[in-house]
Formats: sequence, C-alpha cells, structure tokens
Amino acid sequence: MKVGTIFACAIAIGITRVNEFLRKGNSLIMIKIGKARFFLPVVLVAVVFAAQPATPSPESLAKDLTQQLAARKFDPVVTHFDETMTAAMPSAKLAGVWDGILAQFGAFRSIDATSIQQVQAYQVVLVTSKFEKASLALKWVFDAKLRVAGFFVVPAESTAPWTPPDYAKPASFHEQPVTVGDPPWQLSGTLSLPNGAGPFPAIVLVAGSGPEDQDESILANKPFKDIAWGLASRNIVVLRYNKRTLQYASQLQMQDAGLTVNQETVDDARAAVALLSKRPEIDPRRIFVLGHSLGGMLAPRIAQGDAQVAGLIILAGNTRPLEQTIVDQVKYISGLRGKITPEGQKQIDDAEESVKQIESPTLAADTKLNVLGTSIPGSYFLDLRSYHPAEVASRLDIPMFILRADRDYQVTEQDFDGWKATLSSKPNVTWKVYPDLFHLFMPSSSVGPGLGTPDDYQKPSHVTAQVVDDIATWVQSQGPASHALR
Repeated sequence: MKVGTIFACAIAIGITRVNEFLRKGNSLIMIKIGKARFFLPVVLVAVVFAAQPATPSPESLAKDLTQQLAARKFDPVVTHFDETMTAAMPSAKLAGVWDGILAQFGAFRSIDATSIQQVQAYQVVLVTSKFEKASLALKWVFDAKLRVAGFFVVPAESTAPWTPPDYAKPASFHEQPVTVGDPPWQLSGTLSLPNGAGPFPAIVLVAGSGPEDQDESILANKPFKDIAWGLASRNIVVLRYNKRTLQYASQLQMQDAGLTVNQETVDDARAAVALLSKRPEIDPRRIFVLGHSLGGMLAPRIAQGDAQVAGLIILAGNTRPLEQTIVDQVKYISGLRGKITPEGQKQIDDAEESVKQIESPTLAADTKLNVLGTSIPGSYFLDLRSYHPAEVASRLDIPMFILRADRDYQVTEQDFDGWKATLSSKPNVTWKVYPDLFHLFMPSSSVGPGLGTPDDYQKPSHVTAQVVDDIATWVQSQGPASHALR
C-alpha cells in the first residue's frame, strides 16, 4: 500500500499463525510480501504452510525447496505442506505467487547464502537469493517435525547500517521508550524529546500498510527515524511506534473476519495522541498527526471526531481506493522492462481478479480474499467502501499540509489531484510537490525521467532535508487549536 517498497501493497497485512515469530527486525514489509508498506512497491507475500516429515537438515531442505521453486517444480514443494496449508496454497496458487515475484524482481539467478536460527519452537532458515533486479530472502519456517510452518519472501537484510542524517542534531534532544495504548494492544514506541522544559508542539507518526516497525524500516532506510530525529532537532516532540499488525499478528488472525483499518491503524494513532496530551513537556493544543502512505490516507479518519488533533500532515496519502492502486502499481512495474512478460501479465490478471472480488456486491466480511498472495478479510475492504479521505478531510476545521513526491509511482499525481479537487477552496490547506523524490521522500536513484522504480529502495538514503524543514516550519507556524469537537 509502504509501503513502501520491495514490499508492499497498500495493505499487505499478511497475518498468519506464525507471523509473530517472524517479524522482521525492522518493519515487515511483508510483502509486505508486507512493508506492501500497499505502498511499497509491490505486494510480496507472507503465507504459511506446513509439511510432511523429512530427513534432511532444515538448511538443506530450505535450499532444496528454493531450487525446486526456481525450477518450477511446485508439486514437490506442496508435498511438504500439511492438509490445511495445501488447501490454502495448492501448487497452482504457489505458481502464481512465484510468478508474481519474478514479475517484480526479474529472473531467479542463484542462492547466495543460508542462515538458521531458533525462534521459540521453530527453526527459521533464510535462503538469501539473487534475482535479476534485487536480492531477496526466502524465509522457510520449520516446526519440530521439520514440517514447513511458514514461508515468507522478504527483502534481504541490508549490510548498510542506518546513520543519522546531517540535519539531525542528537545533542539537542533525547529519547524515551513509551508504551502506546492499553491491554491487550499495547505497542512499543519511542518518544523523541527536545532538550528543555517546553511545552513543545508534538507529532504522531502513522505508518503505511503492513506490519511496520516504528521506524518504517525498509532495507537500510528508516524514514520515520529520519523524520523523528530531524524534527526533534527543531524543537518538536515526535512519537513513533510499532504497528499492531507487527506486534500482534497471530492475535489479529484470530479475529480477522472483523479486521478493518481501525484495528490496523486508526485506534492506535488516537491512543498515541492521547498519550501525548498527558505529557507535561507537550502543548496539548498543538498535537499533530503525520501519516505516510496508508497512514496519510487514514489521517482524516483519525482526526474525525477527535478534537485533540490540531492538524494533519499527509505524506503520499492516496485518495483512490486501495484495490485500484494495487492494479496500477502491478501494471506499472510489470511494464518497466518494455514488453510485459507472461509472468507479469498473470500478475496483472490476478490483481484485476482481486479487484472484481473486492468490489463484488456479494462480498462478505468473512470472505478470505487472495490479494496478490496475501490473505485479507472482506471486512477490511467493506469498511473502506464508505470512506473517502478527501471528503472527510473537507469536513475538518483543522489546518493540513499535503506533500507529494514527484517520482512516486505508488501514490501518484492522480491521488494528489484528488486531495486538491476537494480541498483547494479551504484556506487552511498547504500543498507542496517535491521533484526527484520517490515514495519515501528520498532522492530517486532510478535512471531516466518519469516515475521511479523499485530500485529506489535499494539505495541507503535519508528523507530529504527540505521535507523535514518544511514540516517543522509549518508546525511552528500553527497556533494552538481551539479543540472544538468536529
């Protein structure tokens, strides 16, 4: 939806029974396979399987299964799944998932490395594999009987560590761990506090779709950490936190028939605002919500009826329905190499079929939709049918700052125009477009004019200083909110 990037579909929530054990160290992006992020350039998949007893070691079996996928021997792979998961992912569906990966990242080249770790009762093997356009890690999860209990495709771990951007001044602020929300959905977070007594204005960062961590981590990039450190260096408090779909994946699976963006994003963002309002260092009349990607789309809903929100900052928030952004992204990426390959066309066909199911008048809340390999309940899309972000924003009396990255192929000019068409007459809305930036508001490294490509996510970078400066200037220019109920 990251989100994001190599990972992600506007929603790629990918909630599975072992997701809680396989959270990426940063922000799944599962394909968002999680980060997904939909906003990330593609939706990979997080699917769970289980298999028959085998004699090889976990590492050798994982390598063998990977090689069989590369050789398109899907039936032998499926023999390692148990009955339940065979029903969920038969060989034909597994072939579709694999073809989707090839369409996004090019042909499989080689296995570069394997690693294994014990995670509670599971042995997790990462098979780092080189594809034509990226390195990906195929994550095989084995139970005590060496049955496959999970299969994920995630970005390969980056060897480049995150370093602070030049505009961050670590000596000017400090950080504290905080807990957002109440049981049973308490979330780990970090509060970046300027040095001094305050009271300071404050911002809650709301991430894109998928199981994002508090930094919205994507390979070596951490856009939310960039923003938090940059704004805290400019006397603005920033709160960032892990998403519920990261910390409580298996619990959410238990109730996924009723899952909506409220449980995924909105409720926790409001809890974060409430937390800030009680802090003595913070001016309770100057608490803002900054949403990125899906978080930007949902920012008006977060503020609707919540008088504590003094204003909205929307970075790459989509106004089109999520399912339409999925199709458009798949078409764009599939056509990057010129002629669309058979694998790419199948990915497009599958995305269009998902849209038909999502938009069907007979869609039920408990329907399990297969959206590019990720299982999403019908309740998620039914809830969004009546939500039109720009229209909700038009009914708010708070200031808004709406930002667009000009080379963003996930949330495009069409979405930006959707905000402008509805909000252009409101005097308290500010607009800005940033040339040469992609979805993370970092410089695009893609060659040639036009929109960026998934390659942009591969390069370690930082949110551009101008974006951070503009947000800080805008926030500091806003007076205290009247807090009249909306």
